[in-house]
This record gives sequence, structure tokens and C-alpha cells, in this order.
Amino acid sequence: MILFDLFYKKYYICGQNKRLIKFYSMKVILRSTCVCLLFVLSACTSGDGWTKLFNGKDFNGFKQLNGKAPFRVENGELVGKTIRDQPNSFLATEKAYGDFILEFDVLCDPSLNSGVQFRSLSTPDYNNGRVHGYQCEIDPSDRAWSGGIYDEARRGWLVTLVDNEPGRKAYKRDDWNHYRIEALGDTIRIWLNGVNTSNLLDNEALQGFIAFQVHSIGGDFADEGKEIRWKNIRILTENVGANMTQGTLAPEINMIPNTISSVEAAQGWKLLFDGKTSAGWRGAHKDAFPDKGWVVGNGEITVNKSDGGESTNGGDIVTNDEYSAFELSLEFKITKGANSGVKYFVTESEKQKGSAYGLEYQILDDAVHPDAKLYTTVPGSRRCAGLYDLIKPENIRFNGVGQWNQAVIKVFPNNHVEHWLNGFKTVEYERGSDAFRELVKGSKYAAPSYNKDGRFGEAPKGHILLQDHGDEVSYRNIKIKVLK
Repeated sequence: MILFDLFYKKYYICGQNKRLIKFYSMKVILRSTCVCLLFVLSACTSGDGWTKLFNGKDFNGFKQLNGKAPFRVENGELVGKTIRDQPNSFLATEKAYGDFILEFDVLCDPSLNSGVQFRSLSTPDYNNGRVHGYQCEIDPSDRAWSGGIYDEARRGWLVTLVDNEPGRKAYKRDDWNHYRIEALGDTIRIWLNGVNTSNLLDNEALQGFIAFQVHSIGGDFADEGKEIRWKNIRILTENVGANMTQGTLAPEINMIPNTISSVEAAQGWKLLFDGKTSAGWRGAHKDAFPDKGWVVGNGEITVNKSDGGESTNGGDIVTNDEYSAFELSLEFKITKGANSGVKYFVTESEKQKGSAYGLEYQILDDAVHPDAKLYTTVPGSRRCAGLYDLIKPENIRFNGVGQWNQAVIKVFPNNHVEHWLNGFKTVEYERGSDAFRELVKGSKYAAPSYNKDGRFGEAPKGHILLQDHGDEVSYRNIKIKVLK
């Protein structure tokens, strides 16, 4: 009966007289059914394995999530239009995809921002169903990060185009742009008009839906009714590895926790935390790792909550080795109201117990902890990603309490220093310059206990330190590269 019904539907579409069906044998019905099915499949899948993800006629296989921005089909194109007072709107595939190559062409109003989600999710237990996951960026602005990767509603920017000038030049305003997203296991690459814009290693999610975004415009009347168009949307899900693009790759970014890729190893990167043990670390002013206050587990090194005091439980921990010019990268996750910090050029010579001295990349819940409003002479200089009590951070892009955030500290051989948070530079200064010394004079570090020789923070080398400030904070993916 099932075969007969299937045959009847397909045979009727093929334009035959349905009355004739009654005179066909079951053998003929089965054969005809197969022929019709093959005809239908051939309309969707080409001989080279590519399948149309969008049929150019309707939204069959898609569902809309989150916002209510209108989508329509016009001239075989998928068209999204902005609408005021709506969150980001997504037209998502009902099917989930793991390994694939996705291609599409897009024409975006130059005043808008958009993206295409992939390996993304929407579940009731995560922000009431908010779409989250990888997003291929469509960015016509002067920033020019089209083809970067943003982790929507989760970790923020994973791949910016700060260090990829060819990638920044690949996008064409007021014209169609061709994108190619390649996802194979933990390797994700994006090509924009033939230029590799993103080259990411990450295993946060290996499967999820694909979705086309109309970005929220808030209450902006000026941007209402503007459009973004997609066409030629197709996907390949077989033999993905064999079909990945060969060409000049963008700088690799490895976000897989506690690993060093072959590319990173060749560049000189080394892990400071292996994800399993406290090897390479000891207590500040101590010969061994603290026997309490710090826990290693689940690929993280965590300072336990105590009384909120500075170095009153397990105490600070420092690297066994000292560093001069370097690039340090790590991820941190804080609890509500937490305070911690990453110090560098720590020498331990100024005092014999308690918190060791050094330049500090502040880690703080700015929204709750009172330190965010405190300072000596520079307002805002104790906020997250700032140079503690010396320089106020700018461009703070904090992912939120309970989420992983990436901190980067760069100290160049010429003593130029930069702080970065989630892909954005927050602080830069010249260590040892007259301007730097003036900042020290106006800070808590001007006190003789910190600055006996008048050269606070200017040691030629020092340890890296993770601070115990009595609040629960976790760290992972701690790696360093010596700069020469």
C-alpha cells in the first residue's frame, strides 16, 4: 500500500492519467516508483555530489528562529529585510550538518551587518532558545571583518581579521560576494572571493544547523526595511576532505583547549598548562604548588572561592620559568562578582609572602565587584582587561560571567605592551617610558613597598602569575611564545 501511494503521488506529478495505475502490476509500480524518485533526487543533487540547500522557490526545509524579520523568495533569491525592535532573526535549516562545504553568494546593504550560522543550536535550556554557535561574518563596514568567525551568543569573536590584510580586502561592497565555508572535524576554514579569511581549529561544536541572519537594528528607523540577499546556496556533505580548497591559508588560530598544533609548534608556542597537572607552576614565594586553594580538573586550573581576600587561601601561583619579550594567551571564566588577575614581570624580590608584585592584567566582574569603580588617579583603571590601577581599558568585549573569555598579553622586545580581550585591543603602553613612570607615580605602586628602586614593572624578566583573590576563577589553554 505504501509503495502504491508513493507511486501514485509521483506518477500523477509526472502528468500521467491516474486511472491507468489500476492496471499496473506491483512489479511495474515498484520500478516506476524508483524511476520517479531518481528524477526528483536528480533535480536537487548534481552529479558531483553538491545539493541545493535552498531550492529558490520556497522555505521547504527551513524554520524561522528568534526574531520576526521578514524573509521572502524573489527571483530565486533568499531575501531578508530588517525590522525595528526585533532581536536577530534566523532562517535555519531543519537538518543538522557536521562535516560539509557550503557555498553561497550574498549581496548585503552596505549599512548592515549580517552572517551565516553553521554548526549552530537553539535549545530551550540555553538562553530560552537563543540561537548560538559559529557565524560566518558579513561585514561591509570599514572594519572589514567579512569572513571572520563570531561565536554567536557564546564566546564572541574567534577569528577577527586584524592580522589578515588580504582577507580584509576580499569583500566587495555593493556587489555580490562568493563565500565558501569548509568544516571538517575540528578544522574550519572560510574563503571569501577566493581568499582564505579564517583558518580555525576548534571543537566546541561538531554539528548543528545552518541559518541565514537578519541582524537586529534595535529601534533605528534609518536602517528599517534594508535588505540582504543570498543565492546559489549549495552544500557538499561527502568526500569533504578531498574537496577542501588548496591555497594560501590565513594565520591559524587554535582554540582547542590545552593543545599546541603543528603550526603553533613551528612558530614557537608552548603550553604553560597541560590541562591535567600543575606541572610548571608553584606557589608564589614557595617551592611547590599550593596544597590547597587550587584545583586541576576537567582541563582547567581553578582557584577556589574563600573569603574574597588577596592571597589568603592557596595564594598566588607563578610559572617556574621567567620571561622577557613574549606573547601570552589564555582563557578565563569567572563567577559572579569575582576578582583575579594575570601578572607579568613578577620577580618575588620585593616581599616574602602574600601577593607577589608585578604588572597586572585585571580580571574582574565589572558589573558587580566594587573594584571596578575604584582607582588612585586614573578612573576606570581597575576594570577588566586594564593595566591595574595604571591604564583604563578600551573596547571591552566581555562575554559574560560563566563564559570563557580570551586574554592576550603581548610584550615586544622594544618594551611596547598590549592587552587584548576577545580579539579587541584594550590597552597599549611603552614599559619604562617617561609616560609609564608618570603613571606609576600616580598609582598605588608609587608606595616604597612596591617601588623601592623607582622602577616598578621594569624588571628585565619575570614570572607569569595567576592571582588568588578569594573568588572562584578558572583558567585554561594557557600558552606562550617567546618574541625575539
